[in-house]
Amino acid sequence: MTVLITIAVLICIALIGWGIAEMKGDHCVYNHSEEEEAVEKQAAENIEKNGFNELGIKDVIATISTKGFKA
Repeated sequence: MTVLITIAVLICIALIGWGIAEMKGDHCVYNHSEEEEAVEKQAAENIEKNGFNELGIKDVIATISTKGFKA
């Protein structure tokens, strides 16, 4: 009997969490700032100017710092 009660409580908790997540998604709207819009516009202009090319793993390793910071 306690197993059935435990399962029912867990289902209720899951439904309450799901309901809260749905309400949060409806009421909390993300707005882009002017700085984010400027960055997106600049990225779109770069893609239009230079074309889009997907980087391979060797290109990514060559362009990022994989050695970390010097102490």
